[in-house]
Amino acid sequence: MKTALPPALASVAVALAVTATATVPASAAPASRAAGTTTTATATATGSAGLREVLFVGNNWDGTADVLEPSGSLAGIGRINVIPDKDQRMLEIHLNPVKLAYFLGIRMSVGEGHDQFVDDMYSTPDGSAVVVSRPSFADVVSVDVATGELNWRFPVSGYRSDHMAVSPDGTRVAVSASTSNTVHVLDIRTGRETGSFATGDKPHENVFADGGKRIWNSAIGEVNTALDDPFWDFTKGDRKITVVDAETYRTVKVIDMRQRLDAFGRTDLSDAVRPVAFTPDESKLYFQVSFHNGFLEYDVAADRITREKTLPKNPATSEDRTTWVNDSRHHGISMSPAGDKICVAGTMDDYATVVDRATLREGPLITASKPYWATVSGDGKSCVVSESGSDSVTAIDFATGRKVASVPVGDHPQRVRLGKVAADWTGPSAARE
Repeated sequence: MKTALPPALASVAVALAVTATATVPASAAPASRAAGTTTTATATATGSAGLREVLFVGNNWDGTADVLEPSGSLAGIGRINVIPDKDQRMLEIHLNPVKLAYFLGIRMSVGEGHDQFVDDMYSTPDGSAVVVSRPSFADVVSVDVATGELNWRFPVSGYRSDHMAVSPDGTRVAVSASTSNTVHVLDIRTGRETGSFATGDKPHENVFADGGKRIWNSAIGEVNTALDDPFWDFTKGDRKITVVDAETYRTVKVIDMRQRLDAFGRTDLSDAVRPVAFTPDESKLYFQVSFHNGFLEYDVAADRITREKTLPKNPATSEDRTTWVNDSRHHGISMSPAGDKICVAGTMDDYATVVDRATLREGPLITASKPYWATVSGDGKSCVVSESGSDSVTAIDFATGRKVASVPVGDHPQRVRLGKVAADWTGPSAARE
């Protein structure tokens, strides 16, 4: 069966069909697929002495990443197009009926009617590139921040890429392949796969722990069905935390939060673990779950849930769970550097707030339009949340709980990460010409 190309793609079909794409040696690629595809020369090296810290903001529906000052005013510095190969990717998708079906499925479900072009991102240690997971293109790419061109591309197994995590030394990046229940771990410089491991259904959040010796992955199960009533919870799939050795990628421990939640007396809560935040000493894990306006505290050594925080509901928020984005009521949590404050993005309740970790008392509810993620500013003084509903990024002071800055960014900002670029960087050369 042949799939007709949209008119916009037909004009580039001939040129792309003859474009040569260099790949890694066959002996280095996994047997199941080509990996670490190189599309340009390796990223231009940047001396470590000439680096500056910045804040990367992934604009998922735009396919861009805004680069901001990491603290204070969050002033804009530059913008990167993370889908410079869009025409080529779209041609491949439209020539493959299965890929096209998944592409359109992502658009109409998790994408809320939009394509998902940037889910997560991290910069390389030398500040020369930003590595991005692109859900709708089912891949991870490295974008040269000086030229805006691709250094390498890694197609994940299955049909969608998701959350990532970078190792403490910045040399490896772990990415969830959500439709194949797999996490790939890549060399951040070359895009070559160093290993992979199996997870529960729909792997989501990844975190390196224990000095980089362990990787924690949370599988959230099916979040795009309308079977959101608690009665149908059993249809959501195998949801669990998988902890693996970061060198051998062998499973060290599997944590079934269903058992821990039941023992804690919260049989009513979902066991789909969403964003998480460790204390600085990693003795406690704070995590959000599907449908819940709040978070829970998990004692790592004791292997049990010890406390739960329920945050206020917004009266304007519908109680119809099927209207909540991907089963999330609250999605986004971060910890202050001192470990004394927790910042929460109340996604469907349209606010963000800072919670005192000792007392679990929340501060002011800061109005925010569909806040989707929470991280820490470069100076450690503020929580930074992405407001995907208003296309802005907002900083909230950890000490006072008050808003201190807000700046506009691209369409539907989601992940926000600290990273590095060259000290004199103001954007890719292609964007400046």
